[in-house]
Amino acid sequence: MHTDLISKNYALLDLSSKVEYALLALLELASHKQKKIAIPLTMSEITAQQAIPERYLEQILASLRRAGLVQSQRGSKGGFVLAREPHQITLLEIVMLVEGEKKERNSEPCTLERSLVNEIWEQANAVSVQVLQKLTLQDLYQQREARMQHSPMYYI
Repeated sequence: MHTDLISKNYALLDLSSKVEYALLALLELASHKQKKIAIPLTMSEITAQQAIPERYLEQILASLRRAGLVQSQRGSKGGFVLAREPHQITLLEIVMLVEGEKKERNSEPCTLERSLVNEIWEQANAVSVQVLQKLTLQDLYQQREARMQHSPMYYI
């Protein structure tokens, strides 16, 4: 039964749209960081490339800037660039930054069953944390590039 859930892309531990948008925006900035000189991207360029609603992107980029992951440059050639190298930014760091501190799980009296359920959930969470800690923005960028090279190009 559980293989059916996996094959149907069942998302037990789903990330929020905000995390997804942050990852997409940072991935877009990372793709421009690979050049010798990082070219600043405007919000509208990121929005156009990644289909992120501009009102969310504005909030996300402000949070990322305050956290030191992106820098903003003013002026006619301004925009946003990564503040650190992509290999220095883990996906866990991004998720924790965007999601904020998680509240403790249910503080109701702990029955045996509740304790068992909490232990299973903590194990699943620990595995997720390990995966996100290992992966960096650079890894995501490299996977993107590999897939782009294998996907067919259609020209008109």
